[in-house]
Amino acid sequence: MALSEQFMQEDLHPIDIVEHLAEHHDWDFDRIGDDQIAMAVEGLWRTYSITLAWSPFDETLRMVCTFEMEPPEEKLSVLYQMLNDVNDQCWAGAFNFWDEQKLMVYRYGLVMTGAQAVSPDQVDTLIRAAVTNCERFYPAFQLVVWGDRTPREALQAAIAEAYGRA
Repeated sequence: MALSEQFMQEDLHPIDIVEHLAEHHDWDFDRIGDDQIAMAVEGLWRTYSITLAWSPFDETLRMVCTFEMEPPEEKLSVLYQMLNDVNDQCWAGAFNFWDEQKLMVYRYGLVMTGAQAVSPDQVDTLIRAAVTNCERFYPAFQLVVWGDRTPREALQAAIAEAYGRA
């Protein structure tokens, strides 16, 4: 059964949908407010902190997925180069590094203008894409920062890993 079949055809608030999905997947979550939820999603490499917020003003569901990363100062330039290379591989969403908070960030905004309804399947796909991309590129970020690999070498390892799983 599709996730959307679990919900009535009524217009649910996007964050209500996220909360139902978090319960369905047994993810730890905290409903921060009517328009925001934070949760922890366990991956193979890390536990990812994911926050989703609904902005009724611009009808956008914003997602931020983060994990801690503390690269040495001398590795920041190669990390930023790596981010450019990684973002070229991402079809939706993008990575950046918040140096002050020491967080690697994957962000995406689902624009739903014209009073479109956000579906459970869209939200589930959004969250899964964030975790999948973080899992895919986490080893590459580590190789560049701690393994003294070039961004090209690290990215090849990430791509080979992605193609190597069944």
